[in-house]
Amino acid sequence: MTTDRVPPPLVAGERETLRAFLDYHRATLAMKCDGLSDDDLRRRSMPPSALSLLGLVRHMAEVERTWFRRVINAEDLPLVWSDEGDYQAAYDAGAATRSEAFDAWQAEVEHARRIEREAESLDVVGHNAKWQADVSLRLVMLHLIHEYARHNGHADFLREAIDGTVGA
Repeated sequence: MTTDRVPPPLVAGERETLRAFLDYHRATLAMKCDGLSDDDLRRRSMPPSALSLLGLVRHMAEVERTWFRRVINAEDLPLVWSDEGDYQAAYDAGAATRSEAFDAWQAEVEHARRIEREAESLDVVGHNAKWQADVSLRLVMLHLIHEYARHNGHADFLREAIDGTVGA
């Protein structure tokens, strides 16, 4: 499988730019996983760390779910991989499969896209209980871009360690 990654526009409005950068980073994570087996995707960075490409995909499913569904849409639902609210549980992908992780991640991305599209503006506000603060959709989108950018850096190193693939 080869992931299509569309570069963000050089000139566009704020919402279109945020949406495009977020999708670009989502595609980057998927691209870092292209062509790898489940075993490769579960390969840990440096034991005892549980960090793996599959763990990153699972983690980003939790991030998408939390920020868009739980915070912006005020949905009362648990995390995908932890009923106790432990965000670290997603990183433990030792028994996970590509299809399980990617199905959950892609489902959360689709929910996030729908919520963003249906929002009246970037000024829509949700409540983040962990931060005990209200946050705008604008902040959520910027936070997700930041989160993907950080983890895509991890994904670069993980992929290089697996098969030497480097680059964009």
